[in-house]
Amino acid sequence: MADESQDNSSRDLGTSPSRINNPRIRHEMSRAMVWVAVVGTVVLAVWIARPLLVIFGAMVFASMIDGGARLLGRALDIRRSVRVAIVLAATVAFLVWLGYFAGSTISQEAAQFPAIIERQLGEMFAWARAQGFQIDQSQLQNYLGNIGSGISTVTKALGGILGGAATMLLIVVIGVYVAIDPQLYERGVAWMLPREQRARFYVTTARMGQTMRRLMAGRLLGMVVEAVFTYVMLAVVAPLVGIGVVPMAALLAILTGLLAFVPNLGAIISGALMVLVGFSGGVEMGIYTILVYFFVQNFDGYIVIPMIAKKTVDLAPALVLAFQLIMGILFGILGLFLADPLLAMIKVALERRAEQADENQGEEGVGNGA
Repeated sequence: MADESQDNSSRDLGTSPSRINNPRIRHEMSRAMVWVAVVGTVVLAVWIARPLLVIFGAMVFASMIDGGARLLGRALDIRRSVRVAIVLAATVAFLVWLGYFAGSTISQEAAQFPAIIERQLGEMFAWARAQGFQIDQSQLQNYLGNIGSGISTVTKALGGILGGAATMLLIVVIGVYVAIDPQLYERGVAWMLPREQRARFYVTTARMGQTMRRLMAGRLLGMVVEAVFTYVMLAVVAPLVGIGVVPMAALLAILTGLLAFVPNLGAIISGALMVLVGFSGGVEMGIYTILVYFFVQNFDGYIVIPMIAKKTVDLAPALVLAFQLIMGILFGILGLFLADPLLAMIKVALERRAEQADENQGEEGVGNGA
């Protein structure tokens, strides 16, 4: 049997039936295979885009934990794993408190919230008809039906968020592993790169990490500032100026703080909800909520965020908004939340690419001069 196998391997089997004799056709086939490989790579990237986005979300979560651990490291001389555990414990405690507070204090307000919004929009249409706009009853019912559909869509979206608990758990688990020992994974990626590219890779990742930490610090601080200021202005300052407590002040403050994580779009949504609820208490209260919205957004946008985020991540607002819309359409709410960090990382990568090109050009100029 061995002799027969050796004889078959040494026997000339002739030309393969799949061989292409024409050199030009072989060249064109090679080019076609390259294009097929490129298209296949693009299709594969699209197919696994959502898992990749989940991994990126884990990196964002890890950067937030890492930022908290580094901040603790300035005051406490303890191991990194202990600092990470403290940050995670504080985060879990805050979420538990928030869930308890939301469940025990503002659950009734949350149930009444859609009805108030729908009633205010109905009054707005009635005012438009009084001013001469041609809006008949059927059109009004159609608009209100769309509003109800929108509220149903929001409810489904919230249900989708709850249904995506496994995805969130995966993001948290991966983020915790990366935050505990980020250098382990950084070395693993660097090991797969050519030796001459590793130094540049470390510089790029260090700059990306610093940018991400500052960006997330700005987002978290902005969320806290907007939530606190909104509640103070709606529940404390409003009675002092003779307007009275704005309905659902606590719920509006929490929504404003949470939506502040999404720049531009979040501010517009929270402002619209605040103004609609404000006008349910009268014209004066509605005008007051408009003033509160502009005050809180300007304070956060021109004082808080520039001190931390915009000094390191100078992104054009129109570019951020456009990228949010694209990511929201492609990947839903997860893409909307991660659009800003992803755009910041792309910006850092492009800046590093430009710096490397300048360095290479300078080295070539020195070599030519020599």
